[in-house]
Amino acid sequence: MAVIKYLGHSFFEITLTGLDGAVKNIVIDPWVENPLSPVKLADYKGRRLDYIIITHDHGDHLGNAVELARETSATIIGIYEIALHSEEKGVKSIGGNIGGPLRIPDLEVILTPATHSSNRGAPVGVVIRGKDITLYHAGDTGLFSEMTLIGELYKPDVAMLPIGGHFTMGVREAAKAVELIKPRIAIPMHYNTFPLIQANPIEFKNMVESRTSTRVVVLKPGETLAYP
Repeated sequence: MAVIKYLGHSFFEITLTGLDGAVKNIVIDPWVENPLSPVKLADYKGRRLDYIIITHDHGDHLGNAVELARETSATIIGIYEIALHSEEKGVKSIGGNIGGPLRIPDLEVILTPATHSSNRGAPVGVVIRGKDITLYHAGDTGLFSEMTLIGELYKPDVAMLPIGGHFTMGVREAAKAVELIKPRIAIPMHYNTFPLIQANPIEFKNMVESRTSTRVVVLKPGETLAYP
């Protein structure tokens, strides 16, 4: 069983069984200090994290990754330039690029395209495959037709998609993304953190569930989804 915990904005904490059969603790885009976050950096003191995955280097996504890596001895995974930056800050990293699976022994991690911007390297989404679940975190992105290929190649069980608009997809575009990707479950993210990205997740849920067989799970910050 995997457990997905939403911590506001695009910040998720995930516990899953790795390909080696061991439990893995992962966070994605750990802006721990985001206005909706129910956790603090101090909450991670003494905890074990295996990997911190970064989709791009904007402050609301790279966030507190370096501090968290120092606190937990986790390895940062991201595009090559972000990994290099992390190494320069004195933390472990695995850097790759958009393409096939990264050389990680206990998980399958694939960096995928994202239509956005980034100061260090290209912005990405990420597919994570463990023993019992495949996840797709889209990062910050607009809608693009190649999302169909992500669905065909990796068949994600759960897709985490931005719906806030202005910087990313809005509700309408994210609903279309679900049609292209065809996940079993979609979780909205990157909305209502600040005024420019106000969105109604129930509108997204209704739109998706009226058009597709995907179930939308709207998580409040601090809530979890267990899968399957």
